[in-house]
Amino acid sequence: MIILRSLFYILIFPGALFTACFGLFLTGVDRKVVARMQHRIGPPLRQPMYDFFKLLGKETIIPHAANKIAFLGAPIIGFVSLALIMLFIPVGGLTAFSGNADMIVILYLITIPGVALIVGGSSSGSPYAGIGISREMVTMMAYELPFVLVLLAVARKAGGSELAFSMEKVAEWQAANGNMLFQWSMIPAAIAMLLVVPAEVGTQPFDVAEAETEICEGPLIEYSGSALGMFKLNTAMKMFVMSGLFVSLFLGGIRTGFAVCDVIVFILLCIVVTIICMSTTHAVTARLKIEHLFKFYWTFVAGMALCSLILVWCGL
Repeated sequence: MIILRSLFYILIFPGALFTACFGLFLTGVDRKVVARMQHRIGPPLRQPMYDFFKLLGKETIIPHAANKIAFLGAPIIGFVSLALIMLFIPVGGLTAFSGNADMIVILYLITIPGVALIVGGSSSGSPYAGIGISREMVTMMAYELPFVLVLLAVARKAGGSELAFSMEKVAEWQAANGNMLFQWSMIPAAIAMLLVVPAEVGTQPFDVAEAETEICEGPLIEYSGSALGMFKLNTAMKMFVMSGLFVSLFLGGIRTGFAVCDVIVFILLCIVVTIICMSTTHAVTARLKIEHLFKFYWTFVAGMALCSLILVWCGL
């Protein structure tokens, strides 16, 4: 029975199937909202799912100079890591697996899709992919610092005199004391996290690694067919994972008392977070240069996260 339950968590809910389906739906919401903001009709919400299945039916062309194992294995590794992350994020009060170091596990797992993109791009042998890889590495170094500081601030706030890296303990603290978002000392950290989310997902203006109009999708330039579809699915899943992580860290205290209603509230909050921190910035901003992106995250964003950490550490 325990094995069946674990398989259900991993494969169905809140693991691979739920994350993939809702990630594709969020991508559709993002595209629709951006289109409306730009006075366009936009594609239907189900269009990302059509695109994914269309790519699955196309031929995957492997470059002659590519490392076949790394080229095909990279998107699968990214998919598995993203599905595992959702097992540690409370979805409407349900946490599939919990421990004392959930945030640390999430921090490690969330870097794997970016590393998989770097490995996949480098295995293709394309010079355009090489440019995208270098940009992806710089981008990861830029947003990881404020991301870590945000997690430390949340862990300190929920743990009191200690660091509580358990997502379940963070949810319990918010249920008893109110959402982190409404704690004045945590507002800078919440803003920093809202700015980290689009960079982690790679949406405009932080899409410097792919940069369609400059380096032709960067690391993904040689990808096609099902392998490209898996990378696009990874991006959609990461959109859901990051919005869900923000909801759990800063809005985890919203509970209705009914499991189904709590899941619905969680999904609605994820949609709101996606529209605020990804769709809006995508519609009204242009792509940043890599040096501007790095400076922005290591000064302004990291400064806000550090401000919250200092305030919380002082007991405020």
